[in-house]
Amino acid sequence: MTATGPYSITPTRPPFSPDLLDSLATAQELLPDFATTDLAVVREAIAAQKDALDLTVGGSVVHEDVTAPGLGDDPDIMLTIFRPAALPETALPVIFHIHGGGMIIGDRFTGVMSFLTHVSEGAAIVVTVEYRLAPEHPDPAPVNDCYAGLRWVGENADAFGGDPERIMVAGTSAGGGLSAGVALMARDRGFPALTHQVLLCPMLDDRFLTPSSHMLDREGVWDRNANLFGWTALLGERRGGEDVSYYAAPSRASVEELAGLPPTFLNVGSTETFRDEDLAYAQALSQAGVLVDLVMTGGGFHGFDGLAPEAKSSKRHSAALDAYLRDALEG
Repeated sequence: MTATGPYSITPTRPPFSPDLLDSLATAQELLPDFATTDLAVVREAIAAQKDALDLTVGGSVVHEDVTAPGLGDDPDIMLTIFRPAALPETALPVIFHIHGGGMIIGDRFTGVMSFLTHVSEGAAIVVTVEYRLAPEHPDPAPVNDCYAGLRWVGENADAFGGDPERIMVAGTSAGGGLSAGVALMARDRGFPALTHQVLLCPMLDDRFLTPSSHMLDREGVWDRNANLFGWTALLGERRGGEDVSYYAAPSRASVEELAGLPPTFLNVGSTETFRDEDLAYAQALSQAGVLVDLVMTGGGFHGFDGLAPEAKSSKRHSAALDAYLRDALEG
């Protein structure tokens, strides 16, 4: 299985930022080769990490699981709602969180801690969704599950202290791609109206047409080999062909098809597989009249801010997201 594209040689990549090299080496030692690894083992290891998380953020956050109906004949899905322990009398904005994991691994708690600071401060409610994973559940199962969860939030926000008029969608990597797909689906279906979409190093394009989609081979995090595995798991033989919707691969949307989407925050590292498709998506959104805040951090590999949060590069990268979210939640 090889990535198709216009490149006969590996495109040149920028160097990794020096302050990230130690964490990059550690990440490369731990990351599996998805083509040869039992996904069930990886998923079990990720699920076990939940026990080490302080999901109450020192007692300032409470959480509960709820089930929501799937789309059509799809099965019910699990959501977890995180609320301030001292819930204010006024309704709070809702961050609908979609986890990353290349469409193949992860669960609803993966990455959610990054958003719980805003819950602990009483500024937001976070709802995170458990969507079905590929390859056992290929497209459109993941994006349909995410939209079903978002629809439930729009219908029930006022029942758990949320403001149905202030819902944003946010996700990292595959979760960023699914967030973009869900935002398109919500716009097309007319519900719910979203205030923002927060796309963190999103996985957007299955076609492998850009230099950055080919520039990492057994280096960095989530290189072209892992990316090919993830997209093929999601789309099978359709990957790279004409029969793929923009809900599954949002980069396939034309500029005209991006009109009417909510204000967008998008970030990416300069030395990661998704760089070029993310920059192109931000540009296309802007050309469609969407308000876009774009951050690219030099030398950043995929997920570097989570793997090396104390690095200077990570702090700059994270500060931009934090400022954006605080403004969005106050608006």
